[in-house]
Amino acid sequence: MRDVFARLYSDGRAYAEAEAERQKLRAGIIGAGVRDALIFATAGVMLVFAAIVAGLVGVILALSPLVGPGWAAAAVFGGALVVALLLLLVAKGRIGRMRKAVKP
Repeated sequence: MRDVFARLYSDGRAYAEAEAERQKLRAGIIGAGVRDALIFATAGVMLVFAAIVAGLVGVILALSPLVGPGWAAAAVFGGALVVALLLLLVAKGRIGRMRKAVKP
């Protein structure tokens, strides 16, 4: 009887060790996937910002012959500020709506 319990204990211990190794491997795979996703997302966001800057520079260059470079830059800057302000106001409204919905 003692041998049966000793074998049961050793088998249980081996199973627990194997399961711990499996979970470590699983966590490593998930960690590598999350790391890669963050790297690609960061690169994508950086490219989006670069494209926005390139688009704004293009608008400035297109407006320069019509109103001059200074006024073209001012118009694009003002337009970008207006769009940013509108987006911030929409975000503020969403946060306010969320607070009302969550308020006890």
